[in-house]
Amino acid sequence: MKNIVIVGGGTAGWMSALVMAREWIQQGVSIRVIESPDIGIIGVGEGSTPALKLFFDRLNIAESEWMPACNATYKCGIRFDGWSTHAGFESYFHPFSAALDRQTLPMFMHNAQMRLRGADVYAQPDRFFIAARLAQQCLAPVAPEHFPFDVHYGYHFDSTLLGQFLRKKALALGVIHESAHVVAVQQRENGDIASVQLADERIIAADFFVDCTGFSSLLLQQTLQVPFISYANNLLNNAAVAMPSVIGEKIPSQTLATAMSCGWAWQIPLTNRYGNGYVYSADFCSADQAETELRAHLGLLDADVPVRHLKMKVGRVKQHWAHNCLAVGLAQGFIEPLEATALFLVQQTVAIFAECFARGEFTNRLQAEFNQRMNNHFDGVRDYIVTHYKTSSRRDTDYWCANTANQQDVSPVMLELYRSWYAGKDLAAEINRLQLGNYYPAPSWYSIFTGMGIVPKGEQLRRATAEEACFDIAAVDEFLRRCSLNFNDHRALLMRWQLSG
Repeated sequence: MKNIVIVGGGTAGWMSALVMAREWIQQGVSIRVIESPDIGIIGVGEGSTPALKLFFDRLNIAESEWMPACNATYKCGIRFDGWSTHAGFESYFHPFSAALDRQTLPMFMHNAQMRLRGADVYAQPDRFFIAARLAQQCLAPVAPEHFPFDVHYGYHFDSTLLGQFLRKKALALGVIHESAHVVAVQQRENGDIASVQLADERIIAADFFVDCTGFSSLLLQQTLQVPFISYANNLLNNAAVAMPSVIGEKIPSQTLATAMSCGWAWQIPLTNRYGNGYVYSADFCSADQAETELRAHLGLLDADVPVRHLKMKVGRVKQHWAHNCLAVGLAQGFIEPLEATALFLVQQTVAIFAECFARGEFTNRLQAEFNQRMNNHFDGVRDYIVTHYKTSSRRDTDYWCANTANQQDVSPVMLELYRSWYAGKDLAAEINRLQLGNYYPAPSWYSIFTGMGIVPKGEQLRRATAEEACFDIAAVDEFLRRCSLNFNDHRALLMRWQLSG
């Protein structure tokens, strides 16, 4: 292998180029990115999981360098508003983990288990996690050196600026950039891709190709005819509308996901604006109706703001690596951005491919293993996203009723997990047994079930025994309050970096 051609830029293309350059460019491998100047970046959602920090750490790129360049902010987790109608559970926070959680997580899981068995103990997740406390106070989740507990966190960012930043870093490593449009693809007799033809009639040949051409999937799906497996049967959303709004003095350190009549709205804080959007099902409302509802939600009914309407193809390919082609990003699949997993799946795809390709001596010997691992990742994320809709108690529109009634293609593993929860079994043990922790750990599952109010309530509760109510929630509040005193105001920290830069 001497030549790799990546067709398509954006975050997926340039992230792929950086990982591959780090692995192979010093071994004499040429890496070229062909990026069309005519195709914009979709950038649905502008958030990440903590995996993005690992990506930058491995490249030795400091937050003080890339975050100001991308208008980036910190993300402690996601707040879900309006997904549940149960009293006391109308809103909950899904946190990223922290070392400090070792002190409070056992209390939360104990209370959740006892509440599930009918004991009247506090089990809403927000008051048990430092991440929720930091987000509530608009604090940055960066622990000072004198505080011995790290907090895991993600980021919010301008996806267009992030793609441009990654491009500069890749070019500095020796990646070749072609600003050109691919108009044709040529194959060898064995089905492999031989070359691509550019609009200026040049032919670019390579040993291996990476498809980052978005939903069109020019190489993998159009040329190699790899089937696409739709998730539309159990994820109804297939469109989105996005628009910016003004951000105030305080910069939140959380993503906000608010349930709407036919989907949900995101609000993502950047240093210079809010990124807002409405992910909805076009089977239940039109694009104009969605835009009007989002404008009303944001108080922008008469405002002159730029608006983007997007279509989403939700699902995954059957094979992410076929012949001598790997698909990354939207070209391989997409799951609605409810848990900001798009960039995480890009990272997983490229990292696992680099490992399998090298371990297989740069042949397709481990292709089947790679594809199975990636399919498991996509299906695991899908199952967690589906759980948001299965646990929601909203029934106020046809859309929410359809989500509740829809039982198509719910995986057997998920059905087993749901039964275990309702039966009051030890959910952590069930998650381990079902191997679900590979995609979302036990605290995430406990958070969604209890946060949505899927626990006994009101007359269903009995007085807790001393053993069941062995933790003092007021003491937990005080412990986390004092811990939060070690963290800085979010905007103040970000502005300090911008001024120093």
